[in-house]
Amino acid sequence: MRNRLLLAATALLLVSVVHATLVAQAPAVRTIWDGAYTDAQAARAEGVFNTNCARCHQLSAQGARPLVGDAFLQKHTQKSVGELLAYITTSMPNGANAGSLPASNYNDLMALILKSNGLPAGAVEVTPESVAKVMIVPKGGAGELPNNTMVRLVGCLVAKAGADWTVANATTPERAEKAGANSPEAATLPLGDKTFALKFVLGRLDAHVGKRMAVTGLLIGAGGVNGINVNTVVPVADTCP
Repeated sequence: MRNRLLLAATALLLVSVVHATLVAQAPAVRTIWDGAYTDAQAARAEGVFNTNCARCHQLSAQGARPLVGDAFLQKHTQKSVGELLAYITTSMPNGANAGSLPASNYNDLMALILKSNGLPAGAVEVTPESVAKVMIVPKGGAGELPNNTMVRLVGCLVAKAGADWTVANATTPERAEKAGANSPEAATLPLGDKTFALKFVLGRLDAHVGKRMAVTGLLIGAGGVNGINVNTVVPVADTCP
C-alpha cells in the first residue's frame, strides 16, 4: 500500500512538473502595448500621411474616420496588427489609387497610427512579418468585440422560448474572416458559460435541440449582448455539453 501511495504521489508530481514546464514554455502573446514600431519609422510617415491620407482621416479621436482613440482600438480589437496592415496596404488610399503606395510607406503609416494612439515604441520596425502576431487590444484587456462584427461560436441548442432560439454554455465569440467560416475544432472545442439569442434563423432547428451547434453571424450589440444575427447554425455533435 505504501509503495502504491508513493507511486501515485510521484506520478502526480510528474504531471504537475510537466504542466508547469509547458506553461512556462508557451510563447507569450505579444500586443500593441509591447512596442511594435520605432519612433524613427513613425516620423518617416508624417509627410506620406499628409499627402495621401489627411483628406479623409485624422490622427485624432475627433472628426470623420478617426485613426486614434478608444473607439478605433475597440473596432479592431482581437485583430492582429498584421491584419490591419494588410487591409491598409490593399485598400488605401481610398478609391482608384488603393494599394498604389510603396510597401515601405504602408509599413511606416502603420507605425504612425500606433504612435498616434499613444502606444509605446519598440526596437523593431513594422513589417508584415514583425506584426503578423501582434494583437490589438485596449489597455484594459481584450474587451468585447464591437457591434456588427462577424463572429463564430459554439454552444448547446436549447428548446425555443418565444421568438428566438438560444444557445447556452457557449464559447466567447471569435472573429470570423467570412460568413460561414466555422472552426474545424468546433466539435471538440471546450464550451463556455455564455448564452446567446439566435436572431433571424431561417429554417427549423427542432431536431437539433440538445446538440452542440456551431454558429456564425453578426454581433447585435457589443459582445452579442442582444444576440447574434445568424448566418449559419449547424450541428457539430449529437450531444452537448
